[in-house]
Amino acid sequence: MDRFAFEPIGVARTPFTDKFGIPRQPGLADAPGRILLNPPFARPAAFAGLDGFSHVWLIWVFHDDCLTAGWRPTVRPPRLGGRRKVGVFASRAPYRPNPIGLSVVAHQGLVEGADGLALRVSGVDLLDGTPILDIKPYVAYADALPDATGGFAPLEPEDRFRVRFSDSATAAIAERDPDGELALARLIRQLIAQDPRPGYMDRYPDRRRFAFRLYDCDIRWRLDEDTATVEECKREPEPRP
Repeated sequence: MDRFAFEPIGVARTPFTDKFGIPRQPGLADAPGRILLNPPFARPAAFAGLDGFSHVWLIWVFHDDCLTAGWRPTVRPPRLGGRRKVGVFASRAPYRPNPIGLSVVAHQGLVEGADGLALRVSGVDLLDGTPILDIKPYVAYADALPDATGGFAPLEPEDRFRVRFSDSATAAIAERDPDGELALARLIRQLIAQDPRPGYMDRYPDRRRFAFRLYDCDIRWRLDEDTATVEECKREPEPRP
């Protein structure tokens, strides 16, 4: 068979600077993002007519260590608690013959910034720096199938935990996001409520403290039965030049 090489049209800029904590599907959290376009694709003319579409499909590449992990014929989806195997083609796991992902996200228009032309989106489930191969409009009459069935994932997952914030975490979040532009507290609440832990965590019932990175912050939280308490939001210092 022929082999194909693709040139990324851009790169995703998202709050997720670490894989742990990323929503398992698009649209499960109000996570903002920008698709920063590469030359020669950074042209407003290439997006003419897209303003009438509320959502777009992003076709992207699993990068980081996913590219070197190789493909697996069977995987353990988090939706099944990481305890039951299914075929890789019955999952959205990254361990695929071709490490390609697909996400539908809300379209919020083009913006010109200091770093160039970008498409603003929300509901992302992408690691910061993800290469974007293509952008296509979401066409409701063809893409939304009301009679489709969802196999072992028939419904949107429900929140598993109630989330509260310590006083110190609340103060730190307010300092990092003083005008609420990042909606940082809401995003943290959404991510933790869905239980971002790997499915195999039931093997470690005594573990109670967890952490993930969001933007430039370390978010540390404690789990007590069905309540998660955000204990700390620590901003990492800027690296020295």
